[in-house]
Amino acid sequence: MKNCFAVSHKAGSKFARRGLRAYFEYRDLGIRRATRGKVVAHVIRARPGKTPHGQWHRHDCRLQFVYVLRGSAVFEYEGIGKVKMKAGSCFYQPPGIRHRELSHSKDLELLEIVTPANFKTVSTEKPATRRSRARR
Repeated sequence: MKNCFAVSHKAGSKFARRGLRAYFEYRDLGIRRATRGKVVAHVIRARPGKTPHGQWHRHDCRLQFVYVLRGSAVFEYEGIGKVKMKAGSCFYQPPGIRHRELSHSKDLELLEIVTPANFKTVSTEKPATRRSRARR
């Protein structure tokens, strides 16, 4: 089966409240359908009055790439710590890395690309904190 051509214009596009997180709205860019589920691409924005719950989780995917279009967000990653992303920041999350969102600005808007399109999200426990060798 061939992939299809897809185009999505900002004018006339709508954000849906259905998506992975209830505190976000999602604008599908048509890539899932065009690639027959190989890739999903969407613009994600903060829902007014909603805040992240900070639950640790991981994604069963092969690739997750995010580019911050507007605003900022603070994430925490297993083995990395807290990272503040702001407009112009680009981040790649390795498959399976445990992470959580701690906060975001009211104007947060992201472009996210994930493969496969129908990836699974798994809630996890907080990662164990690694002890420094100096503390032994």
